[in-house]
Amino acid sequence: MNEELKHMEKSHNVTVHAIGHTHIDVAWLWRLKHTREKTARSFSTVLRLMEKFPEYIFLQTQPQLYEYLKNDYPEIYDQIKKRVAERRWEAEGGMWLEADCNLTSGESLVRQLLFGSRFLKKEFGISPKYLWLPDVFGYSWALPQILVKSGIKTFMTTKISWSQYNRMPHDTFIWKGIDGSEILTHFITTPTTNNSWFYTYNGEIKPETVLGIWEAYRDKEINSDLLLSYGYGDGGGGPNREMLEMIRRLNKIPGLPNIITSRADEYFEKLHRTIEKTDRYVHKWDGELYLEYHRGTYTSQAYNKKMNRKLELGLRETEWLSVLSSVMNGNFSNYPQKEINESWKIVLRNQFHDIIPGSSIKEVYEDSRNEYKEAEMLTLKARKNASSLILEPAENAVTVFNSSTWERNDLLEINDLSKDIKKVNWWDENGNELEAQKTESGWLIKLEHVPPLGYSTIYYDKEKTSLAKDETSFVFSENHVRTPYYEISWNENGHLVRIYDIQSGREVLEDKKCGNVFQVFEDKPLQFENWDIDIFYQEKMKEIRDLQSIKITERGPLRAVIQFEWKYDDSKISQSMILYRDNRRIDFKTHVDWREHQQLLKVAFPVKIRATEATYDIQFGNVKRPTHWNTSWDYAKFETVAHQWVDLSERNYGVSLLNDCKYGHDIKENVIRLTLIKSGKYPDPNADQGNHYFTYSLLPHQGDWVDGRTVQEAWSLNNPLTYAFGKVKHSRYLTLFRVSEDNIMVDAVKKAEDSDSVVIRVHEFTGARGTVTISSDLNILSWQECDLMENATGPEHENDKIIFDINPYEIKTFLVKFK
Repeated sequence: MNEELKHMEKSHNVTVHAIGHTHIDVAWLWRLKHTREKTARSFSTVLRLMEKFPEYIFLQTQPQLYEYLKNDYPEIYDQIKKRVAERRWEAEGGMWLEADCNLTSGESLVRQLLFGSRFLKKEFGISPKYLWLPDVFGYSWALPQILVKSGIKTFMTTKISWSQYNRMPHDTFIWKGIDGSEILTHFITTPTTNNSWFYTYNGEIKPETVLGIWEAYRDKEINSDLLLSYGYGDGGGGPNREMLEMIRRLNKIPGLPNIITSRADEYFEKLHRTIEKTDRYVHKWDGELYLEYHRGTYTSQAYNKKMNRKLELGLRETEWLSVLSSVMNGNFSNYPQKEINESWKIVLRNQFHDIIPGSSIKEVYEDSRNEYKEAEMLTLKARKNASSLILEPAENAVTVFNSSTWERNDLLEINDLSKDIKKVNWWDENGNELEAQKTESGWLIKLEHVPPLGYSTIYYDKEKTSLAKDETSFVFSENHVRTPYYEISWNENGHLVRIYDIQSGREVLEDKKCGNVFQVFEDKPLQFENWDIDIFYQEKMKEIRDLQSIKITERGPLRAVIQFEWKYDDSKISQSMILYRDNRRIDFKTHVDWREHQQLLKVAFPVKIRATEATYDIQFGNVKRPTHWNTSWDYAKFETVAHQWVDLSERNYGVSLLNDCKYGHDIKENVIRLTLIKSGKYPDPNADQGNHYFTYSLLPHQGDWVDGRTVQEAWSLNNPLTYAFGKVKHSRYLTLFRVSEDNIMVDAVKKAEDSDSVVIRVHEFTGARGTVTISSDLNILSWQECDLMENATGPEHENDKIIFDINPYEIKTFLVKFK
C-alpha cells in the first residue's frame, strides 16, 4: 500500500497540526491524591513513546501538575525538563491550573496567571503566550484585558461548542474585552467519534476527525491551518502508539488534509501571521463568552463557593495589612510571603473547573474542606502577625481597620467583650462619644470617617453608662415596621407584602406581589445533575409558606432585627431581617438546614421596575444582560452568574440585590431571583445537605446603581470593618492609599514578588474615563506602572502622588516605593 500511495498525488490545501495532549482533571471523579498518581503514569507513558517516535510532540499545561510531579517523582520530572529543552515537550498554557472563569474573582484570575507564569519561567525558562482552557464552563468578559496585560497573545477553548441553543458564529476571531482589549481567539473544532454535537479536546486520530475538523470549521476563508489536540483525557492517559502510527499513515492518504505533528505555540504564531495578512473579514466578538450549559455550577456545593469568596477577600485584607505593617516599620523582613503564597495556592487549586463548580465526587469536597481550613489558618496567622507588628497594648483601646477604597461611615460589631458587661461607653480618638447598641453577642458601634485602606482608634470605658438608647427609630405594629427609610409589612406566610420607600415616595414591590419569597423547584436535569439546570425547571414550583414563628430579637437606636422561622418538608429556615437607622440596606441573614434532594431553592423579589436590561457584577466591572426572552440568545441566559450584586433600574430609581457568597441569578422582566441551594445527587449523592449560612440584602435606591452606591454597599456587606485590641504605635489615624475618585476600586495591595516595592492594583467600575490621583499618609518615594505580571511598562516617577488617566473598566497596576 505504501508503494502505491507514493504514486498518488496529495495536494490538499489544509494542514492539521496535531499536538499530543492529555487533559488531566486535577479532581473530578477522583481525589487530588489520585491525580498525582495519574500524572506520573500519564507522563511516564509520554516519555516512553517519545523514545519510539522521534516526531512526537506533547503539550501539558497546568503548573500544579508539574509541582506535584517535582515533589513526588523527581526522576520523571528531570526527564521532562530535558524534553522541554529539546522542544519536544511543550510546557505552556498560562494559568496555575485550568480554573473556572465564572466564579473566581478578577484578582484570583490574575494570581492564576501570576503563579502559573512564574513557575513556568523559573522551571523551564518559558514565558507563556497563550491561555489553554479547553474545558471551562464559560468565560468572563474581563478575561481579554487580564490576558493582554499578562503578556498572553492568544486564547483557546473548545467547551463553548457545548452550548444548548446557539452556536458561536466563528471559530477564529478577535475577542474584545470589557475595556476594549482585544485578543485572538481560536476554537478547536475536532469532532467526537460518537456523533455528539460538540467539539472535543480529547481528539482521536482517525480519517473522520482529520477531515471533520476542517468540515466543522467556520472560518475557512481566512485560515486553512487547524490545531488538533489528540490523546485520551479527563483522567489522563494521553496519546497511544496507535494514534502516533495513524498520523504517519493518514498524512499519506489523498483526499484528507495534511496532518503533521506541531507545537501549539508555533501554531498560534502562524495563526497570528495569517490573520494579520488576510484581506478577508475577521470577526470581532464584543461581550462575554457565555456557555449555554452547566448553569447549576454557579450554585452546586455552596460551602466551597462561600469559602472561596471569604478567602479571596481575606487574603486581600491580609496582604494590604502586611504591607501597611512593613512600610510603617521600614522593611519587609517580616512580610509573611510564605504563608500568603501557601494560602493562595490552596485557593487557586480549589478553583479548578470541576472543584469550585460543584461537579466532583463527595471525597473531593471532604478534601477541600480540610484545605480551606488550612488556608484560613494560614491567612489568620499572617494577619495577626501583621497587626501585632504595629500594635501595642493599650488599656481599653480598639484599632479599627478599613480595607475598602473609600472612607467608611459604618457599624462595627465587637463580640470579644465579656457578655457580663452591660454598660460600656465608646469614644473616638478625639474624645467624642460614639453611639452604640448592645446586641445579643456583643456591641454595635456607629463609626464615622474611618480612613480608606487604613485604620482609626476607638476607646471604651466599662465604668460609665453609654448613650441612652433611642428606640424611636423603629416603630412596630402587627405585621408591620416603620424605619427611617421604609414601611415594611408581611403576611401570615412571612412574605413581604409591602416595602414603601418613604424618602422616594414609591412602592418597591410590584402591586399585589410578595417579596422575599422562598421558591423551591423540582430540579431534575436531563443529564449532568450537579452541573445543569434545565429551562423546564420552572414548571414545578412551590412557595415556602409554613411560617413557624416570628419575633423581634433586637430593637435599638442603630438597628432592629426581626426573626422569621419556616419549615419545608424536612428542612428548616431561620432568617433575621436586619433594618438600619442610617443605611438603606435591608439585610436577610439566613441559616438553612437543608434536607432535600433534587430541589432548587431560590428567593424572589418582584419589583416595581420596568427595564429591558439588568446589570450584573463580574470580575473588574459589570455586564448588562436582557430581562426578556426575545431570541434564543436571550432565553439561553435563563440562569446567569454574578458576584456581589445585581441591579434592575429605571432612570431615576432602582433595586439592587446583594449577597455575601452566592453566584447564580435570574432576572426575568421585573422579578429578581437569587439561587441559594442546588441539591443534586450526582456525582455527590449528599451535595448541599446540612447547614448553610449566608446573607443577601435588598437595596432600593434613587437613581441608578452608581447613584445608589451599590458597589460600596456590596463591599460593606462582604467586608465588614475589622478590629484588634490595642493601639497603633505610630499614629491613631492613618491611610495607606487614598484614591481621589469614587469610581475606582483597589483590588490588591501586596508586596512585589521580586522586590520590596508595593504593588497596588485598581480598576474603574462604572464605565467612565478620567484622571485619578492616589496619595498616602506615608511617604511615597516613586511609582511606576507595570503589567499584571509585575513587569514595568512605564517610566519611574519620583513623585509622592500617583497620577494617571484611566479608561472605562480599565485595570491599572503600579509598583510603588516608600521612603
